Amino acid sequence: MAARSWLLLLCLAATAGGVLQVRAQPDSQGFISIDCGFPGKTGYVEDTTKLWYATDDGFTDAGANHNISVQFMTPRLGKRYHNVRSFPDGERNCYTLRSLEAGLKYIVRALFLYGNYDNLNRLPMFDLYIGVNFWTMVNISDPGGGQLTEAIVVVPDDFVQVCLVNTVSGTPFISALDLRPLENRLYPQVNVTQGLVLNTRNNFGLTNETDIIRYPDDPHDRIWLPWVNPIDWVEISTTSMVQSIDDDHFDAPTAVMQTAITPRNASKSIEFSWDPEPQPKDPSPGYIAILHFSELQLLPSNAVRQFYVNLNGMSWFSSGFTPHYLYAEADYARKPFLRYPQYNISINATANSTLPPIINAFEVFSVITTAIVGTDALDASAMMVIKAKYQVNKNWTGDPCVPKTLAWDRLTCKYAISSRPRITSLNLSSSGLSGDISSSFADLKAVQYLDLSNNNLTGSIPDALSQLTSLTVLDLTGNQLSGSIPSGLLKRIQDGSLHLRYGNNPNLCSNGNSCQLAKRKNKLVIYILVPVILVVVTVSTAALLFCLLRRRTESRGNSVKPRNEVTGYVPRNNGGRMPSSSLQLENRRFTYLELGVATDNFRRVLGRGGFGCVYDGFLENGTRVAVKLLSKSSKNQGDKEFLAEVYVVAQILTRIHHKNLVSMIGYCKDGDNMALVYEHMPEGTLQEHIAENSSKRFLPWRQRLQIALGSAQGLEYLHKGCNPPLIHRDVKAANILLNARLEAKIADFGLSKAFSRDNDDTHVSTNTLVGTSGYVDPEYLMTMQLTTKSDVYSFGVVLLELVTGKPAVLHGLENSSIIQWVQQRLARGDIEGVVDARMHGDHDINSVWKAVDIALKCTMQASVQRPAMTDVVALLQECLELEDRHPKDGSMADRFVYATGGDNPSSRIPAMDTSTGPAAR
Repeated sequence: MAARSWLLLLCLAATAGGVLQVRAQPDSQGFISIDCGFPGKTGYVEDTTKLWYATDDGFTDAGANHNISVQFMTPRLGKRYHNVRSFPDGERNCYTLRSLEAGLKYIVRALFLYGNYDNLNRLPMFDLYIGVNFWTMVNISDPGGGQLTEAIVVVPDDFVQVCLVNTVSGTPFISALDLRPLENRLYPQVNVTQGLVLNTRNNFGLTNETDIIRYPDDPHDRIWLPWVNPIDWVEISTTSMVQSIDDDHFDAPTAVMQTAITPRNASKSIEFSWDPEPQPKDPSPGYIAILHFSELQLLPSNAVRQFYVNLNGMSWFSSGFTPHYLYAEADYARKPFLRYPQYNISINATANSTLPPIINAFEVFSVITTAIVGTDALDASAMMVIKAKYQVNKNWTGDPCVPKTLAWDRLTCKYAISSRPRITSLNLSSSGLSGDISSSFADLKAVQYLDLSNNNLTGSIPDALSQLTSLTVLDLTGNQLSGSIPSGLLKRIQDGSLHLRYGNNPNLCSNGNSCQLAKRKNKLVIYILVPVILVVVTVSTAALLFCLLRRRTESRGNSVKPRNEVTGYVPRNNGGRMPSSSLQLENRRFTYLELGVATDNFRRVLGRGGFGCVYDGFLENGTRVAVKLLSKSSKNQGDKEFLAEVYVVAQILTRIHHKNLVSMIGYCKDGDNMALVYEHMPEGTLQEHIAENSSKRFLPWRQRLQIALGSAQGLEYLHKGCNPPLIHRDVKAANILLNARLEAKIADFGLSKAFSRDNDDTHVSTNTLVGTSGYVDPEYLMTMQLTTKSDVYSFGVVLLELVTGKPAVLHGLENSSIIQWVQQRLARGDIEGVVDARMHGDHDINSVWKAVDIALKCTMQASVQRPAMTDVVALLQECLELEDRHPKDGSMADRFVYATGGDNPSSRIPAMDTSTGPAAR
């Protein structure tokens, strides 16, 4: 069948009528028609069909609206194709069409017109899913042309999702989306496990290629394209109504059946063909064809029109077929044809026929499976409510559990052959949840592990949670919950069926009596303490005034600056010289002579960096320190780095403390001699321990996980615990130090940058590229825009180093990044080929898989696709739990087996992005 443009379709959405209110539900015919990317919240009535076209607001919560380029906005181009919605972020993005009838057949139609909306002239390719089943691959081959794809499926629930999946071959986008209900008697080839994807739907006998038939002529709004070939065919038509026969399975509209063709040479046959269209999931799809016939001429008694149909030279049906006058009939394949390299149809007159063959219309479909079922409907509905209530911004779109490769983060699903997937574990620890605990958590009937810790949840604990009979662990630690623990949960705790964690909820009581007692005690405390406090405040105020007056008197005659004061320059991005007051430091200020004594005249070198050398030293009280001294050869650059570091570290980090951050003890600014003094880390750098030729103490897998978790917690504190937040900018294995207990601490804040929450900044701009090769965020390389996700990327590289024992950049024959090296092996399912061989299998494979999956998420090319460090911390804690459970209790380990990435996480590995700029993603 000759390839023909469907650009004629574009004239169907002509200039719109009046603007009305938005409708995010089916209209009176059960139709849903969406103009994707149309701005605002209101839609319009289309003039030709009089159908309501809604904006996609309310159908999807992701993506961005764009207009196509002006050069493609021709007069014949319908309004629906002037704009698109694109989805540059996330692997899967979905439209949800609601208020449907479960078990009913529906036509689902998607249309795509690229029109160079992104000004990149880069034709995208991506996958399309109906629900959890693969639909087709969208492959745009012409920026001004388009692609229409239509499927007929049984919808198993009262909603259906249409999902665009990024295959790293261009940004997914969509122009329009339609849904049309069908009666279940129609298209009998469609059932709950099999759907049909339209290849072509043609109307024969028209003379004008713009005569497209759809709604209202076709009440199901199928689109019938004219096929005009005046050289080989003669058109036949009638104005009489063509009726449907009893038990009609296709409802071909009268307007279609009123025209037909016969061969111009009466002795010839009618011939046409089509080529198969391979799909990634089905290289050789099966096809089903439907031929529509009706006799349009009142034949004399001695005339006979009889014919048979051949497919690739073989008879389609055994006897000749005679169409009836003004009745629509169809001959169709009930099962898919055998696979052929080409499908050739010929309609030939029988020996008894006195008239040539005839055909009115023709449909061809490929077959897709719809046997894959989504998550249990109650579980899926509950998760949708939870997502909306707490505005969870993870990969939470589409079905929660299916496909396995696209399952939602932070949950685990159980997959059974005979039933739908169920959610068995949900970890929303440290996810920024606020408000009360949603009652929808109680709808997760199969959940065994529910972690809502370290959020800002308020109100009481719902008693309905006690009805979750499968629930064995409930963690509510670190929230603002109040009231009593429900009696149902207390009973579960007492009988040993539930482990409840509820610490660090100041207003939460374990039972009603204790709450009442606490209230009475609180009132008594208030009555006693208030008078005492008033007295103390009065006395303290008087003492404070006396001290202030005395200090003012002393300061008038004292011009000596305190020893911990620094004057001079601050970093350039902070305005050059300090405007009025000096930088006050809480740390000790050393002289150069003191540091010389402490380091035995700078004798023992601990390490070298861009700033200079780091020396081993001891203070007079015996404290061991590391002294970072500016080298003379790098004075100019080092001076800048020193001032940057002393400003950030001294100004900010001396006021914060975290167990996973290296502490600064003091500094030296003595003439041209500059140094920083840190606590000493006796086990050196992480890089020294995991290097392939390392002579340092060997790190087993569990120790590596603890180091990863500690480092992540340190970075999380910089990003979330500091005000303003800090971006480290040079996270690498050499900047992660280990103390005597092999606990990790982040070091080298000389390249750190602070950005303010007050002005809602999300990034900082830099004029000079900083960082270390192999660790630098590729998005930062292209845009010079730093974000906290830049640190996340670098941390992902460190995590891969911990798993593999390989450096960030592999030199030699491979000469590739560690990310590429890991991806290549995981693509073959070779997890053991990725793990550091020195660990000799002493690890839980699920824990390793999960760690690799975390690392690959952290190193996604687009920063928006990377998790925050808070999420990374939670995921690494899950890794440690897997590692801890494995050797102790196999049955317990089985309960928490890592399943979010499918049978193995290699199927989730993002391909490397070879584009030249961020807009290409």
